[in-house]
Amino acid sequence: MKKLGKFKYSGKPKYEVNKLKDKTEMLHERNISKFGFDFHPQVSLISAFFIIVFIGFTIQNPTGTNAVLNTLRAKVTGNWNWFFIISANLFVLFPLYLIFSKLGEVRLGGPEAKPEFTNFAWYSMLISAGMGIGLMFWSVGEPLYHMESKLPFTSNTGNIGEALGITFYHWGFHPWGMYALVGLALAFFAYNRGLPLSLRSVFYPIFKDKVFGWVGDIIDILAVIACLFGLATSLGLGSQQINSGLNYLFDVPISTNVQVIIIIAITAIATLSVMSGIGKGVRILSELNMKIAGVFLILILILGPSLFILRAFNNGVGFYLNNLIKISFFTEYGNEWQGSWTIFYWAWWISWSPFVGMFIARVSKGRTVREFVTAIFVVPTLLSFVWMSTFGATAIFQNIAGEGALLGEVNKNISTSLFAMLQGLDISDLFKTILSLMATFLVVSFFVTSSDSGSLVVDSLTSGGKLDSPVPQRIFWAIMEGAVAVALLLAGGADALNALQTGVILSGLPFTFILLMMIYSLHVGLKKDFQKLKDYREHKLANTLFNEKIRGDFEEDESIKARLTK
Repeated sequence: MKKLGKFKYSGKPKYEVNKLKDKTEMLHERNISKFGFDFHPQVSLISAFFIIVFIGFTIQNPTGTNAVLNTLRAKVTGNWNWFFIISANLFVLFPLYLIFSKLGEVRLGGPEAKPEFTNFAWYSMLISAGMGIGLMFWSVGEPLYHMESKLPFTSNTGNIGEALGITFYHWGFHPWGMYALVGLALAFFAYNRGLPLSLRSVFYPIFKDKVFGWVGDIIDILAVIACLFGLATSLGLGSQQINSGLNYLFDVPISTNVQVIIIIAITAIATLSVMSGIGKGVRILSELNMKIAGVFLILILILGPSLFILRAFNNGVGFYLNNLIKISFFTEYGNEWQGSWTIFYWAWWISWSPFVGMFIARVSKGRTVREFVTAIFVVPTLLSFVWMSTFGATAIFQNIAGEGALLGEVNKNISTSLFAMLQGLDISDLFKTILSLMATFLVVSFFVTSSDSGSLVVDSLTSGGKLDSPVPQRIFWAIMEGAVAVALLLAGGADALNALQTGVILSGLPFTFILLMMIYSLHVGLKKDFQKLKDYREHKLANTLFNEKIRGDFEEDESIKARLTK
């Protein structure tokens, strides 16, 4: 090391981001690469076995399966609601802490890493993958239900601000806190440690090399099952809404059989997108979704009761922010309301978190922790609020004017709520048809985006974190997603929505424990990286000062100047 005065030159500053990359071979050497597949046998075969057995039992005895699911759901929502509530709050508080702490300065991929996608492409993929189908399905029905129900927080009915505020609670900071936690943990240990992009990698600080053995296998199996049931719920909801759109447009009957056909057709389309990979199919579809959704949103805002919508937005945000702590910690005695709403949502978001988190991680290299968490908290949350206000307030306005007629339609079949609201707009039949076509296209497009993104994520989990696994393997998991959705629809029959909710609640409970451990593991990793970042900056500053000192000595030394001018 060279020294000059109090300054010293220590060579080029180093910030190692692949320290554990060699450990990846411990995982990948267990893979089986035959017949066009490259899969981790324990994770793939056990997950596939569980899913296939579930599908087989469901098809053989849908009524019996539904009865068992309902019994389990009642026990989970009745006995574990307090656990879901506390856990969800921790999943919000920890990412918020990272924003305001020094740990937020850590960059994914190291201090010199650059983002791979533009901000618009990045935000588009966040939103499309995170909540696309859900926003389309619930944006009319949920605010209407809350408007006409006695809310346990206030015991009021008919308050627009409260109805939208509770809707914001389910679609705001809490779900995106879960996504931020999982996405950040996956990205950090992949890009700053060189570990595979797999859930097991997140727990390396706790279990060390055991994550490459049976401990890691259990973690990834739980992630695969939770992800598949979370996706199946979204695909089931999407198929119901597409069926409703086709019914309004072409008089296609609303039935489980039609919805099964829709799932098969859309899964086939999604498979084509999966084959093209994340850089092409998923990115193109995500950006297209956002552009068309933006136009659709603006049209409803203009053609609907604009002033009513803006006032409702203000009142909803005001209620949400003023009562956030109260409603966030509210825990119902029993499960009459909370089990069907808040607990279902928290379990759904938790089940979706491996899928959304891994997808976000794959596209977020080069972002700082602070930028990553802030963007995920602010942009999708704000857009969710605007979307829910626009469609929800329009539905409430129509319901008040029609003396409850729209709510009656929603109570018959919530999947028809968006199209029933479009029919109630004071516009020509041609415009109504155009808007219904746009809505149907958006649901189909969001359906495809969720399916192909989910297939890529599940495929990565079952291949030991590999990002480019064989095409036949991607196709297999895309089919499995559709099959689980079909099984849940068949189990539920006329009450398919309840079966979809039950499946996701049951898969979300065990995975909640995984997320709680993830908080500790990520904090340990970030603390170590922040110290590395401090050392890197100090070395870089020392070298800068050293160079300036050398330059100054050269400029001040007359003999050196004389030689240089000859």
